[in-house]
Amino acid sequence: MSEHLKNIVDIRDFELFCKVDRQLSKVTIKGYKQCIKKFFKTVEKGPLEITINDLREYLSSTLDDYSKPYVYADILRSFKIFFRDYLKRGYLVESFKFPKIPFYPKEIPTKKEIQEFYYAVSELKGQSMFLLFATTGLRRCELLTLTIDDVNIEDRTIVPKVHGGTTKRSRCTFFNDECKKVMSEYLKDRRNKTLRLYSWNQRKYKGIFWREARKTTGLRITPQTLRDWFCCQMGELGVPDRYIDAFCGRVPKSILARHYTDYSPERLKRIYDKANLRVLS
Repeated sequence: MSEHLKNIVDIRDFELFCKVDRQLSKVTIKGYKQCIKKFFKTVEKGPLEITINDLREYLSSTLDDYSKPYVYADILRSFKIFFRDYLKRGYLVESFKFPKIPFYPKEIPTKKEIQEFYYAVSELKGQSMFLLFATTGLRRCELLTLTIDDVNIEDRTIVPKVHGGTTKRSRCTFFNDECKKVMSEYLKDRRNKTLRLYSWNQRKYKGIFWREARKTTGLRITPQTLRDWFCCQMGELGVPDRYIDAFCGRVPKSILARHYTDYSPERLKRIYDKANLRVLS
């Protein structure tokens, strides 16, 4: 941590502010902390010494280094939370506007490509993770932090306990019979008996199975790709958007979805099973 930041503002106090005052999720708070630490390490000034030009020059260098506008937006968002909301020095950031994020239509892999990639995964652990991503709509952080207690194999139900922010919610989701079969085999052969469903090293995460399957197939399929594929498939199978959002842990947007829709686990499971989502057949 920068000595300038440490001497004037305790970063743990900022973290507590984000958690209590702003009710942000752990993942969001972590991102803000990283942005703020990197900024102060670069400028080598204390928070009360920062000027508008300091922020402007830093953001300008960000535009030079990154071509994607959402990187700029993430940094600016952390600045507004820190300087405007936390330090009450809003004048420092009030002139900065968020960039317009261009729309790029996604290209979702076909079921044939999904199957080709799956069969290129050699380890049972990797196969079970792949099918969970493809049949639940879970985010990567949600799946990788699942514990044994979060998963009910018999009912094919998962209740992740990760998100609680303003745009994300952890709701129950489900997996299909294909995934249940592979998951049951994985749990029988599972050597690591820790509470976490998947023990993993964050640095070596991709080495679990992505790298091998990508090299074999030439396809680039990520956890986000499988989440997108899940949403697309459920839509084609006739599942209303508000229920797809529920499976994926997104906050309902419409009045109908927010106030007049039954999101009970029983109803969600009926809707999920009726869709009959298949990955391998």
